[in-house]
Amino acid sequence: MNANKFLIKNPIITEKSSRLAESGKYVFLVQDEATKNEVKKAVENIYKVNVTGVQTINTRPKPRRFGRFMGTRSGYRKAIVTLKKGQKIEIMPQ
Repeated sequence: MNANKFLIKNPIITEKSSRLAESGKYVFLVQDEATKNEVKKAVENIYKVNVTGVQTINTRPKPRRFGRFMGTRSGYRKAIVTLKKGQKIEIMPQ
């Protein structure tokens, strides 16, 4: 079974990630258990590019107030993927 498309949830499209994309770095929301090697293989298989580096970031859940009730915004894991010089990924905003 090809689990690559389930490992990467979706690309993150923000102003900062758009600036990073100009220098060959792309940001993806990935599963919490994803390792750097798994992310590298998944991006190479899905987008048919050569990945030179992967950096991962875990964001913790943050407390949020809903009126008089306290709740939490869920945490997530994102990966910044660096591509080989001259390659790029066409990511369309959704």
